[in-house]
Amino acid sequence: MPPVRIGTRGSPLALAQAHEVRGRLVEAFAHLAEPGAVEIVVISTTGDRILDRTLAAAGGKGLFTKEIEEALQDGRIDLAVHSMKDVPTRLPEGMEIAALLPREDPRDVLISRCGGGLDDLPAGAVVGTAGLRRQAQVLERRPDLRVVPLRGNVQTRLSRMAAGEVDATLLALAGLRRLGLTDPIAPTLAVGVLEVEEMLPAVAQGAIGIEIRSADSATRRLVERLDCVDTACRVTAERAFLAALDGSCRTPIAGLAVLEDGQLTLSGKVLSPDGRTGFAIRRSAPRSDAARLGTEAGMEIAARLPPGFLCV
Repeated sequence: MPPVRIGTRGSPLALAQAHEVRGRLVEAFAHLAEPGAVEIVVISTTGDRILDRTLAAAGGKGLFTKEIEEALQDGRIDLAVHSMKDVPTRLPEGMEIAALLPREDPRDVLISRCGGGLDDLPAGAVVGTAGLRRQAQVLERRPDLRVVPLRGNVQTRLSRMAAGEVDATLLALAGLRRLGLTDPIAPTLAVGVLEVEEMLPAVAQGAIGIEIRSADSATRRLVERLDCVDTACRVTAERAFLAALDGSCRTPIAGLAVLEDGQLTLSGKVLSPDGRTGFAIRRSAPRSDAARLGTEAGMEIAARLPPGFLCV
């Protein structure tokens, strides 16, 4: 049989996620454990190459998926592995997310020299981050802080942090765990996990998605064995919320759905980039209504926004 080809970015975190998918496929299908049965194909994306400006300035969502999806469309790979927070809500025609792995902890962490959360940073501290969502929530809580762009993969940002370029930075806890990075990251740095009340995560943060060609039934049969229905429920609500707002990397939008006893609770927030203006919502529904919950919450909050508040 021809090998199953997994497309991924080349960053250490992206490769760790691709290897996790490969491992789960091998565990589910014994024949895929044969040498060469599953190949990992590294694809350079626009988001990987542009490091001199923020994602918003570079063009928004899709920068980490475009070239991988092109390889999927023309048959160079059979499936694509994505961090779902990087995936636009509108997929190319003929493509779909066929499976979601069990979600990691979606919270953010603050890496600094003093430890703790945002309230523990000294007045005027410099926080490095490339994400408008994080920037807006930092300034919403601590307008005295200075936020500067900080791009690069996890290891690059940590090394720049350790070198003293900034006083603190923010990363996803899920990424650190998948890379096996534990506290202390460096002798002079401390990690503080931020509760969602302090920093609401990005939509679908901590979730790994597997994208396939909709017509590829053979690959679908493989990856559907990996799908986590609870993760899919939560991510469906969050992405429906984002889609209703037509959100991009140019607008600070955060959202998290929590599933408990069959009830889904979605918390969402839209802010101005400077954090001075914010609109929040919290709604619940049965898990069977995940898409409707996200769409209605997004439409409700959109109706409260001033004209032109959402950047497109």
